[in-house]
Amino acid sequence: MKGATAAMLTDTATPTAEADFAIENFIVSDADLPEFKDLKFENINELHLDHPGANDVEYRTRRDYIAQCAKGFRETGQITDVDYNAREQRVWRYVAEELEELQQKYASPFYLRAKKDLGITTDRIPQLSEMNRRLKELTGFRLAPIEGLVETRGFLSWLSYRVMLCTQYIRHHSHPAYTPEPDIVHEAIGHIPMFTNPNFADFSQFIGHGARIATDEQLEQLGRLYWFTVEFGMVEHEGEIKAYGAGLLSSFGELENAFSDRVERRPFDLEQVINTEYTYSDMQPILYVIPSYAELKEVTRKYIESF
Repeated sequence: MKGATAAMLTDTATPTAEADFAIENFIVSDADLPEFKDLKFENINELHLDHPGANDVEYRTRRDYIAQCAKGFRETGQITDVDYNAREQRVWRYVAEELEELQQKYASPFYLRAKKDLGITTDRIPQLSEMNRRLKELTGFRLAPIEGLVETRGFLSWLSYRVMLCTQYIRHHSHPAYTPEPDIVHEAIGHIPMFTNPNFADFSQFIGHGARIATDEQLEQLGRLYWFTVEFGMVEHEGEIKAYGAGLLSSFGELENAFSDRVERRPFDLEQVINTEYTYSDMQPILYVIPSYAELKEVTRKYIESF
């Protein structure tokens, strides 16, 4: 799943330099959410040639149908549940079962509890609507279905409103261990459980605040912070190192690699993180370990306040 964490396009837009909100944590009511508009999408009607389903007409049709269901959310505000077919459910069960044993060994204990609390199992693909209701109760976070990749500023800015944009389609059955784009496996097994952690949810909101006011250079730095935390973060826990990043937790290759001697695991240092380059298509050679989610939140708050 090397490419699945490339959840954002690299295009950037000139910031609006919004300064009419406080750099603090707050819950946003349904009525106060802005409209889902002006988001720049990759063309969802064309799959790149490296996509395992690029030449599978049936898969493309199915993927586009699910993407259109997600698009309807921006018109109605209602999440459409997907009636996943038997093949899609088999892909989920294969990946989820393969990951389960590795996660028990390497994943953050908080993540493991959160997955259970959200009802995420190896048996079936969870619906975004189910997880969304529970998240709103726990941390005021929401899930919004999206039909494809979104440019960086648009994607990250929604975190400011405690909203995570999520895809609903699933990877191609011929390569269940790999997807070059985010899918429901990456979202539900990787990202969503961590938003039940209040400190992590608040940290994510700070990332969103920063994206709304960042210069292009600052936005690039925010992208690196997001990459080395939300996607590939590790955390100290009772003298051990555990994984909490979505790119690790949703990929057995990345998760095994993260705890091998091929990876340099460094103590988290913000200045170093925002200046460390990465390649999304390769196994990660450098990872950063935070001491706690609370400290990550506080360091990030101070960083965004400096913008």
